[in-house]
Amino acid sequence: MNLYSIGKPVVSWFYHLNFKIQVIGQEHIPLHGGTLICSNHISNFDPPFVGINVPRELSFVAKSELFKIPGFNWLLSRLNAFPIKRGSGDRGALRLAMKLLNEGHALLMFPEGHRNLNDASLQKGLSGAGFFSLKTNATVVPCAIIGHYKFRSQMKVIFGKPIDTDRMKKNELKSSEASAIIMKHIQALIDQYTEPTA
Repeated sequence: MNLYSIGKPVVSWFYHLNFKIQVIGQEHIPLHGGTLICSNHISNFDPPFVGINVPRELSFVAKSELFKIPGFNWLLSRLNAFPIKRGSGDRGALRLAMKLLNEGHALLMFPEGHRNLNDASLQKGLSGAGFFSLKTNATVVPCAIIGHYKFRSQMKVIFGKPIDTDRMKKNELKSSEASAIIMKHIQALIDQYTEPTA
């Protein structure tokens, strides 16, 4: 038993203790095969929040700065996270992500590249998610996180239907264009499941 499988129920207990959690569309996540879950990013709480609600082990892309924190880098590595240097075309991280997807693992990415405090409207996404959707045979699942991480507030995580990547490949889209399509799917989930304010 690895640290991920030991820690997942503990982290799940913490989240359910502090928040009212609603999970929608979990059936859209394949239980086997390469899977790329693409989500909006509103808080540092997001990666474990998505992770506890995915019925299989996840790998995570994390900003390289986190791995410079003494001791924290050891923990991140054992929780299936690996570093990426943002904005520099980190080829090593790209190769590792492709390897994981091609070997049938599930990978969580935040296409916006960093946290977006405007949780109702996505920022322009980076091309990484689109690149992986075009260069691998992974199933791409859009994901939306809705809510604010306040004690006993409602938090929603919604998994949408897999995106038709075969059509994107057939149309020979650029990575940036494929990423834009993924972002549209995430935005549609946010729009559909965000409750209107009075």
